[in-house]
Formats: sequence, structure tokens, C-alpha cells
Amino acid sequence: MSPATADAASINPDEAAFFGALAGDWWNPRGTSAMLHRITPVRVAHIRELAVAHFGRQPKSRRPLAGLAALDVGCGAGLMAEPLARMGAAVTAIDAAPENIAAATAHAEAGGLAIDYRCVAVEDLAATGAQFDLVTCLEVVEHVAGRDSFFAALASLLKPGGLAVFSTPNRTPASWAVVIAGAEYVTRSIPRGAHDWNRFFTPAELAEALTHAGLTPGQPAGLGWRPGKGFHISGDVAVNYFLPAVKSA
Repeated sequence: MSPATADAASINPDEAAFFGALAGDWWNPRGTSAMLHRITPVRVAHIRELAVAHFGRQPKSRRPLAGLAALDVGCGAGLMAEPLARMGAAVTAIDAAPENIAAATAHAEAGGLAIDYRCVAVEDLAATGAQFDLVTCLEVVEHVAGRDSFFAALASLLKPGGLAVFSTPNRTPASWAVVIAGAEYVTRSIPRGAHDWNRFFTPAELAEALTHAGLTPGQPAGLGWRPGKGFHISGDVAVNYFLPAVKSA
């Protein structure tokens, strides 16, 4: 486990410090990461569905990602990395905050999961020549500094024929109302100051960035919520959305 390069173009040291300070509470479902715990089951199910379809796996398999190498970028304390490992993938997970990597490693070890956690910048990992079948990047792109560097490195980490899945808030009045005003200031289900609305990507902007990096984006899917159903995959991308992308074989 090597420390993330502080001067890597994609690393915002202030963002890394902000989220690193939350590391000790990351696995508390009623703590500062409560919202992540609520949406993680929807994330996992959607990524599983996309991966099963893309790689031609059996939908009912308990380990549909067996034999695949997966990378979780901006892994935090492992809320997505652990489900990927349980689905059979050989998982590498990276984060810019050493505190998050320490918390993630301890939690995985306690659960008997072998996950390769590293505190490393995405550019530095790409420089090693590593490549993965599946890359997940969830609620991360809105926090990176050098965006061109970040997307170029991420694209190089994806094997030809591989699948990447992104999720991020949209930049709309609805997302400001829900994510900033509602979640950060009213319900406080997201730590105050966690987001800068001006740095959110619209689906078209994210698709353009991925295309520029050499990936082919697919169709976005929204993360919606309604009473009685809770969080679910939706056609409404106004607040938060998933965007898959593939790398030509």
C-alpha cells in the first residue's frame, strides 16, 4: 500500500482530507455515510445487472463476476468493493485518503474478504500497466481536480472489451435542492460541505469526457426515490444517475 501522490493531477488534497476525516464512521449505517448505506443495495443490483449482461454471465449465479478483475476507484471504506468481492471478482480498490484505506482494509479482513486496497492516485496505478475487466467509479468524478488526467488514466486501466460504471449527481436545480439544500443542510444525511454543485456533471458532459478519453458511453439511468418504494433505478436522471461505458476490444 503506497501513499497517494499528493501532486497527482486528479487529486484534490482538501477533498481527500475531508473524506478521510469521516473514515472512522463510514461503516455506521446511521452515521455520516447513512445516505451511502441507503443507496448501496440499489447500486450493487444495478452494477450486477450491467455486468451480467455485458460479460454474458448467468443472472442467477451467486458469483457472477468470478474470473473477472474489478477496480473500484474512490473506494472510501469499501461499501462497493466488498459486494464486488462477494460476487466473485478479484478486487483492487483505491482511494486518495489513507484513513479510508485503513478503515476499508480492517473491515474487509474482519469479514474474511481478500481485497487489494491501495492508497494511490489513479494516474499512478495506470502507470503500472494494470488493467481490469470492470471499473466502478461511484460519486467520485464530481470531486476530482484534473479531470482530463483522471479520465485518461481511468480509460487506460480498463481492458479492451471491459465495462466501466460511473454514478454522480446531475447539475440541475433539482440536484441542488435534493443533494445540497436537502441532504446536506436539512436532513444532514450527507456531511455538510461534501459537494460543490458547480462541479457536478450533466450526463452529456460526462459522456463527452468519457468519449474524449477513448470510451464509448451507454445510456444513463437515474437513481430515483419515492415514498413506499425508496431508492430505485429510474428513467429520471435529474438528481443522480449511472452512466456505463465500454472500451472497444
